[in-house]
Amino acid sequence: MNKSIIKEGKNAIQGGTLYLVATPIGNLADISERALKVLSEVDFVAAEDTRNTGKLLSCYGISKPMISYFEHNKAERGEAIISRLRAGESCALVTDAGTPAISDPGEDLVRLCAENDIIVTSIPGCCAVINALALSALPTTRFCFEGFLSANKSERVDRLSEIRADKRTTIFYEAPHKLKRTLDDIFEVLGDRKISLCRELTKLNEEIIRTTLSGAIKYYEENEPRGEYVLVVEGCSEAEATKNAFWADMSIEEHLEHYISLGMKKMDAIKAVAKDRGVAKNEIYKIINT
Repeated sequence: MNKSIIKEGKNAIQGGTLYLVATPIGNLADISERALKVLSEVDFVAAEDTRNTGKLLSCYGISKPMISYFEHNKAERGEAIISRLRAGESCALVTDAGTPAISDPGEDLVRLCAENDIIVTSIPGCCAVINALALSALPTTRFCFEGFLSANKSERVDRLSEIRADKRTTIFYEAPHKLKRTLDDIFEVLGDRKISLCRELTKLNEEIIRTTLSGAIKYYEENEPRGEYVLVVEGCSEAEATKNAFWADMSIEEHLEHYISLGMKKMDAIKAVAKDRGVAKNEIYKIINT
């Protein structure tokens, strides 16, 4: 059993530990005292871009040995970092902005640590996904994060098709030069839903545009996208989910028989039908036994 144990009430840096340190996504004042303490006291820092991290550390008078760790060297550098951690050194992992391992190659390093029984702990802070969701004015109780969509159109459309019936609020990252194309594809596959476009979060030019997909497409026909975007899109409505469901034209009995034909026991099929239709299972039971 793999365990990650950090002594409660202790902020002392421990050897052989990987620290995931969240850094500001735009406003340097957002870094926490604990993050600065960790960055000051670990043996070395693994950074997506050592130049950017060097500027951050310099701003706070911190000087630490650094190595780069990013998508194209993560296999080689991951093993090197693991070797140093196993030897008892401590490491802070940072990405260019935000929380490491979220839509970031840090997830591979965390997995390597888990496989090698190396302790990993997180120093919480900025995360663009959560910031945008909180500002979106869309439902926050249930949501899913899809990161960046593929640069390949057919792969983008396939991914969007997979989540078309998802009722949860959905969040994407997007670069300015690809924004128009992405909005067109989301509109084409998901239809005209509410969307919040959050750009330059925490920075001087922070902007939140709450509109519809059609409204966003029209807006960016006249305004050039600028800055990095987080797109928060309304989930599928109950009416839309029902309209697109495979069982939309089936009677209750036909719906039930479909699941039984797949090998389900009758009671399990009743539960499945009830879940699909958003009703209590006893309602389905009464209908098929009257």
